[in-house]
Amino acid sequence: MLKLKVRNTVILRRMPSQYDPYPEIRALDATDARLLRELIATPRATGVELAARLGLSRNTVQARLTRWETDGALGSIERRVEPRALGYPLSAFVAVVVDQHRLDAVVEEMAEIPEVTEVCGMTGPTDLTVRIVARNADDLYRLAGAILKIPGVERTNMALVMREVVGPRTAPLLDRLAGD
Repeated sequence: MLKLKVRNTVILRRMPSQYDPYPEIRALDATDARLLRELIATPRATGVELAARLGLSRNTVQARLTRWETDGALGSIERRVEPRALGYPLSAFVAVVVDQHRLDAVVEEMAEIPEVTEVCGMTGPTDLTVRIVARNADDLYRLAGAILKIPGVERTNMALVMREVVGPRTAPLLDRLAGD
């Protein structure tokens, strides 16, 4: 998801993929930001509860929640599942240099590896940054080898995550958009 800010409005744009070659662009306003902040603070709140806390109608809250889900502004619950809880305590980022003519095929093959949790196209000296999870050092070694064996991968460089010091977050951006 690409986020652009234009005159205190955040524009959310889904990154193009083979399934969605023409991404939607949807602007969020200060009310959206207030509602999203409340949803982050109390993720199990009902639409009625959210509406009461923010002084909005239930229909307004429900319409915005539905729009965000449809447009992709709200990510999947899958992003909240911790790999550690699934038995994958190690995490690493792999910088990958790819033969440009095989980029799409490389990405498709990486998506077939269950331990690949994220693949991002990059600018700079590498083409892709791949986040992987592993059960132990041997598993990490196996995964590094599996990535290197993908036709079109020219070289890799791995960095083990020692500790996540600032996790994924959007609350500060929502605060700014809401005018706080």
